[in-house]
Amino acid sequence: MQFGLTETQTTLKNTVRKFLAAECPPAEVRKQMETETAFDAALWRKIAEQGWTGIIFPEEYGGFGMGMVEMAATLEEMGRALLPGPFSSTVLLAGSLVEAAGNDGQKKQYLGSICRGEAKATVALLEDSASWSPDAVQMKATGLTLNGRKLFVPDAAVADFVLVVARMDGDLAIFVVPSNAKGLRITNLPAMDATRKLYEVTFDNIPAELLAQGSHARTALDRALDIATVGLVAEMTGGMQRLLEITVEYAKTRKQFGRAIGEFQAVQHQCADMLVYTESSRSAAYYAAYAIQEGIPEARLAVSVAKAYASDAYREVGNRAIQVHGGMGFTWENDVHLFYRRAKASEVAYGDAAFHRERIAKIVVDAPQIEESEQNVLAANARE
Repeated sequence: MQFGLTETQTTLKNTVRKFLAAECPPAEVRKQMETETAFDAALWRKIAEQGWTGIIFPEEYGGFGMGMVEMAATLEEMGRALLPGPFSSTVLLAGSLVEAAGNDGQKKQYLGSICRGEAKATVALLEDSASWSPDAVQMKATGLTLNGRKLFVPDAAVADFVLVVARMDGDLAIFVVPSNAKGLRITNLPAMDATRKLYEVTFDNIPAELLAQGSHARTALDRALDIATVGLVAEMTGGMQRLLEITVEYAKTRKQFGRAIGEFQAVQHQCADMLVYTESSRSAAYYAAYAIQEGIPEARLAVSVAKAYASDAYREVGNRAIQVHGGMGFTWENDVHLFYRRAKASEVAYGDAAFHRERIAKIVVDAPQIEESEQNVLAANARE
């Protein structure tokens, strides 16, 4: 069993780090934070030129044809650099949803444009309940016409099209709506993380294109959410790694009582805890990515384990980083608080720790029943 990255994966990871160090340093992140959309079209074009907007998608649609582990390696570096903008919402969430739900023509049109970097997209899922469970969706579609509102939609203001999850004839359904559709209103919402903007999207008699309905829509949405969640956990790991680096460097140079504070055992314990949280999250993220890639039956369980752990871990790493830095850790000039803000936003995105622990419990409880059902089917087939 391979416990580390391959040479190709390591090369990809290093390439992403070098690219982001040059194109998206902390000063550029802060510059984008101050804009209304946290989006830089020039940076997006450069990312697309590298092939990363199509990293996990088939070559027939313009993708790079790489796997989930390569995706995790790329996202870890993006999280380390605190990359602003719509990469996650476009590639991981919307792109994966189109790939899983759309027909061949829709994939060529929508997924192809994402892979080539020609389009940005997002998914409108959350409503007043703020639940990430597809079962919580209440918005109704009358035929192919949408009315209602969605909340906390990431990067909606820069999206070229929006994938909308609604109910049609009682079934879950996924629709495509162009962002310039008449009757579509996008309103900015306050957000903890200024590098990722959130919006309220209101639909007023908007005609939409159907991607999938019923069980097909549910399966596609579940898969897209799992892929986006794994990518987010990899991002969170990268953020933890950068916080650890910043904190250790500060502990080596900051002096009290004539000694570097890193010599004090209490500070060493804080940094040791940060390392444990980071490495554990990395292991969970890469295993979950591998499980999805290989189609391992426990993949959904691995995704929830990774997100439940990282949701708490990133916050705790941020807490310890600020404690070691003292009061200056949360000053505007210091970068630590920017990662802490990302940690808090990421903690609840795609379900917080409580959401995923509940999902873990359900998977564990249902697993014996599923296995027994499969055994009964096999026995019946044997008797026949």
